[in-house]
Amino acid sequence: MTDVVAEVPHFRMYIDGDWVDTEERYELINPANENLWATSARGSVEHADAAVAAAAAAHKRGDWRNMPPEERAAVMSRMVEILNERMDDLVDLHVAENGVTVRQAMAFHVGYSISHLQYFADLARTYAFEVPGPLLGYPTMAAGVTRREPIGVVAGIVPWNFPMLLAVWKLGPALAAGNCIVIKADEKTPATLLEVARAAHEAGLPPGVLNVITGEGEEVGRRLSVHPDVRKIAFTGSTAVGRLIAQQASENIKKVTLELGGKGPNIVLPDADIDVAVDGALFAFCLYQGQACESGTRLLLPDSLHDEFVAKMIARAKQIKVGDPTSFDTDMGPIISAEQKSRIESYIELGPKEGATVAFQGEVPDGPGHWVPVTILTDVTNDMRVAQEEIFGPVLCVLRYRDVQEAIDIANDSDYGLSAGVWSEDLDAAMDVARQIDSGTVWINDWHMVNALYPFGGFKQSGIGRELGPHALDEYTEAKFVHVDMSRTLDRRVYDLVLPAQEG
Repeated sequence: MTDVVAEVPHFRMYIDGDWVDTEERYELINPANENLWATSARGSVEHADAAVAAAAAAHKRGDWRNMPPEERAAVMSRMVEILNERMDDLVDLHVAENGVTVRQAMAFHVGYSISHLQYFADLARTYAFEVPGPLLGYPTMAAGVTRREPIGVVAGIVPWNFPMLLAVWKLGPALAAGNCIVIKADEKTPATLLEVARAAHEAGLPPGVLNVITGEGEEVGRRLSVHPDVRKIAFTGSTAVGRLIAQQASENIKKVTLELGGKGPNIVLPDADIDVAVDGALFAFCLYQGQACESGTRLLLPDSLHDEFVAKMIARAKQIKVGDPTSFDTDMGPIISAEQKSRIESYIELGPKEGATVAFQGEVPDGPGHWVPVTILTDVTNDMRVAQEEIFGPVLCVLRYRDVQEAIDIANDSDYGLSAGVWSEDLDAAMDVARQIDSGTVWINDWHMVNALYPFGGFKQSGIGRELGPHALDEYTEAKFVHVDMSRTLDRRVYDLVLPAQEG
């Protein structure tokens, strides 16, 4: 819930259906002007414990998990209606808290979040929570039923780049499956996620089913990862932190979903439409200032197109407008923080030291704000750190290749495997390349189009498990087999279990 404290909004945590404040607070800084725009409660281990206890009690009480899926879906759809009514306010919050441009906030950060929450509500209506199996004739005459049951208490930990969307990817399937969940917001961007909690509260979600807390990852995040009453962790963030969470969760064998880093290879085949691919390459690494794990940050160009492609790309990059994210004319906003800006700049300085060429750097505003120019590095080889490590900013590494097999080899020569792209006018050729790339998502003649209907996640060190798609609830349920010996069961309802399976 939002209060006004010292003339700026103040956001409290949401635990067990109540709004919880703390004396110690986070100052929320607008990355475009470095002004204090709001404050929020600063959560602790004690708040994490209270949230988990509330979720565990709600799960034991059973009013959410025992609710028919259609009724759970109805509550979630009411959340969607409330969020849609507050679309403009949510966009404003997103622009203020993480510097995304108003256009991107409407389409991706908030728009996607609301539509994806509706997808999970619909999935609750259609998901097969109980499926009769075939008649078992050996060793006994029996009927079998497979059930998918909620895990219990789920903990979600979300980053600052897409705080609302990535929270929905966790709380959506968790709620649809009948779980109770604790979400830890990033300390820099709690506002929109706490507004999701407010929508849930107003929609009639029972107390304790959804809890939203803040706090430092080293303390609060770790507590959620090791807490004995948390049965699943869903995390989005860096690969380094993902490793720690996997280790911590292993202490009591939690289920884990990890969506981690990326270094997306973007392969332009020799027959590609250059003008289309140029715009696509810029979109792939410039969306949200490159602060997306599935950005296309390694551009692989054939020798025959390299010089022409780079020249056209630089000409188009000069047209990108970096500045005030509240303006509809702005294409790119600021970097989230001074710390992140410094990290990106260190990689830009590293590139020439490794032998790369800074072929282009764009314009950025003067004055306050965490600004980093669009930067294109050429003469990059795949053994350079700038080509292997996730920079998480608007920096593109351009690599040459001689033939398509070399391009595939370069693409796969990475610890990551989250996203990739192929540009070609020959669909068969593009599909052949896509099949050979070690990546959870491969776009052909596109980028960033994450669709709720399809699974999203990574190969290798880009993660474990999948979010989205028709099987998203599998990650938030346990499979249970129920065996009924028909020879010892007089209740004829047992035939209602088995006969539909035989007919199917």
